[in-house]
Amino acid sequence: MTAAQWDLLAPLLPPPCSTGHPRAHDLREVVNALLYIDRTGCQWRALPHDFPPWSVVRYYFDQWTVHGTLERIHTALREQVRTAAGRHAQPSAGVVDSQSVQTAQQPGGRGYDGGKKVTGRKRHLLVDTQGWLLARVVTAANVSDPAGAQQLFGRAKAHYPRLAHLWADSTYRGPLVEWALGCCGWVVEIVTHLVPVHSFVVQPWRWIVERTFGWWTNARRLSKDYEEHPPASESWILLTMCHLMLQRRAPAAKKRRARLPRDCDNLS
Repeated sequence: MTAAQWDLLAPLLPPPCSTGHPRAHDLREVVNALLYIDRTGCQWRALPHDFPPWSVVRYYFDQWTVHGTLERIHTALREQVRTAAGRHAQPSAGVVDSQSVQTAQQPGGRGYDGGKKVTGRKRHLLVDTQGWLLARVVTAANVSDPAGAQQLFGRAKAHYPRLAHLWADSTYRGPLVEWALGCCGWVVEIVTHLVPVHSFVVQPWRWIVERTFGWWTNARRLSKDYEEHPPASESWILLTMCHLMLQRRAPAAKKRRARLPRDCDNLS
């Protein structure tokens, strides 16, 4: 992280405890280590020695997952990004979709998605109209999209009082539409293909959540699901989105490529 990004993040991190042993490691370095793992996808024990010990970094990751620290940081950053873009802090519309990914050879629940031909887990996502994450649920890949959406909507219902309209693809049509209207008061609009199935056309509104999935291509930790428990997988999603929002709020200066002198252009 740059200094400007750290200035945005530091006030959102929990303060040190008033009792017990004082902190022995800088939290900025701990966060940098987590972002390194997220970007490179390396194992915990393969963390370079320039960072704090991997056991310390893992301790903070687990603690911030259990106590909801990453969730609170993500919510605060999302509201800041929306406000900076001239939007209301609370969204009124969103887009829902899912993504099936393979799992590594670790214990934990998994399933087979017959539609995507993937054995692993499924990420159910709800984003706002800018692509920022509102809610996420990680399940086995054999959980259907409507069933996962019910879990997703149930988790998001209490946190977004202004949310009223959602867009989804044809997989979500059926009883889910009536269930969302009756239980959450949300109108789910199904966006259907207006062209032949084998033709590629950007679908209205649906492209927003697909772009969010595309943002994750730089986070190799999300290329597969390496976690034993789904809550840890959900935390890596939060961490990735927090990094993206920090980059949006405080972009790093672009490095200009050094140009050779004109006398050296023709050298071979």
